[in-house]
Amino acid sequence: MKPPIIVFDLDGTLIDTAPDLLDAMNHALTLAGLDPVVDDGFRQHVGKGARYMLEQAHASAGHTPAPEELDVMMANFLDHYGANMPGRSRPYEGVLDTIEAFRSEGYLAAVCTNKIEVNALRLLKSLGIDTLFAAICGQDTFPVRKPDPAHLTGTIDMAGGDVGRAIMVGDSETDIRTAQNAGIPVVAVDFGYTDQHVSTFGPDTVISHYRALHPALARELLDRGNPSS
Repeated sequence: MKPPIIVFDLDGTLIDTAPDLLDAMNHALTLAGLDPVVDDGFRQHVGKGARYMLEQAHASAGHTPAPEELDVMMANFLDHYGANMPGRSRPYEGVLDTIEAFRSEGYLAAVCTNKIEVNALRLLKSLGIDTLFAAICGQDTFPVRKPDPAHLTGTIDMAGGDVGRAIMVGDSETDIRTAQNAGIPVVAVDFGYTDQHVSTFGPDTVISHYRALHPALARELLDRGNPSS
């Protein structure tokens, strides 16, 4: 029998990456001759990806970039971000203890992110925590990406986990919809990157700190989905 598994989104769930993503965005904006964004409220856009962030920064300045301009800014963003890992990015308080608690109960841990795989791997290695995960899968690991459920189920398969005893942890509508589409219980954190409270999207439960996430809660969620077990 395959072991149970807990799968984490990365940005805004496992790691607080917003400071470095915003730095990379402002680097790209400056090279394009635009003023940097300083409003901390802009971090609500982080979970939708770099391209969306750059588009929103342009929109706030009152114009729309040509596709080729956006391509150049994306390249500058990725160059700056990749060259400065881990920067100020850090795991959220309590998450490493939570992972160890699950691993001690026989769970595998994995990462399923819409970040480019090489950047996800580089970030987790630079923080010294990549070995905690049986699989680290990014937006380009498979032919599909979240919210397609095959991204999540593919991550579980790659890790060697049991899709019937899996829990997803995320911070966004995309994460919640992915898990729901896969029929997998989902725990939403309310401290990530979203412009609406995560409860809006109907996760199985919401937590405000990782001390609230433990194997007993996972068993409850799995039993709720499999009442005959």
